[in-house]
Amino acid sequence: MFDGCRLLRAALSSAWLAVALAGCVDHTGAADGRLRLGMVTDVGGLGDRSFNDSAYAGLVRARDALGAHITVVQSRSAADYQPNLIVLSNKGFDMIFAIGFLMAKDLSDVAGRFPERHYGIIDAVVDDPNVTSVTFQEEQGSFLAGAAAAMVSKTHQIAFLGGVDITLMRKFEAGFTAGAREIDPAIRVEVKYIGSFDDVAAGKELAGVLFDQGADIIFAAAGKGGVGALDQVRARSGDYVIGVDADQDALVPGKILTSMVKHVDRGVFLLAKRAAAHTLKGGHIVLGLKEGGVGLTDFTYTRSVMTPARLAKLRVIEQRLENGTIVAPSTREELASFKPVPLH
Repeated sequence: MFDGCRLLRAALSSAWLAVALAGCVDHTGAADGRLRLGMVTDVGGLGDRSFNDSAYAGLVRARDALGAHITVVQSRSAADYQPNLIVLSNKGFDMIFAIGFLMAKDLSDVAGRFPERHYGIIDAVVDDPNVTSVTFQEEQGSFLAGAAAAMVSKTHQIAFLGGVDITLMRKFEAGFTAGAREIDPAIRVEVKYIGSFDDVAAGKELAGVLFDQGADIIFAAAGKGGVGALDQVRARSGDYVIGVDADQDALVPGKILTSMVKHVDRGVFLLAKRAAAHTLKGGHIVLGLKEGGVGLTDFTYTRSVMTPARLAKLRVIEQRLENGTIVAPSTREELASFKPVPLH
């Protein structure tokens, strides 16, 4: 229930340090027959304190728990994806992870060229026999985030700040908006997109605009761009940001209401365990609330506004999402027909 991701915090501290290293972070050591895992980041890279760092935490867990050798190759632009995947494919890894939906086409091309290798991709479905795809029900965790925001908001106006306006991000947007309406049907939810997942300055500027226009809580689902929103909220009294992907609560204690954690680390570790057990096969794995794939952090720094009564209501909503009584919309079309469900 509202997992605080304590394991992630320790692992991610290593990831943030790793951003100082250029290109390849290699811990493979000698070819000694142990499990070998490779990973290609998206352009946000290590140190994004979000999606890529969470994936890296799963890789670190595989190193510590399974004795795996790990290598990370960082992508500076989308043009690096295919060459980086090819580099790892030529080195005999047991499992190669492509982190992010933007790598789907490049991964499909590479997987066809290296049928003897096995690949995992996060946030996209690649229909090749040697690729295992892992996606998440982001709309469920975002629904909880929206409900929490609506409970706390004093202006009855909140905002969603996304990275790029694409189908995946609309799952966050639709779920968040619906969750807020579940609590306050009349609440105003502003929506803006940065147009990038790594533009910190633009994230900070747009967050400032949203706050100035009356929003007092912003769900910043924008990768490294969301760090700009965290910077923006530091000096704003009474305003909050909701973090995303990893547990970001401690980055600005008391100013991050909660984080909608997408447990990319668990997806990575799940596939690493299958690689270690030699049970890898192609297919599609979906992780939602029930599977522990998404969820909120535990409001460690914001219990003054997230009261026991509000937490209890969130737990009811979580249970309804898990049993299907509430179905979180994942598209704007589904959001348009969403109607709040009585909680009593």
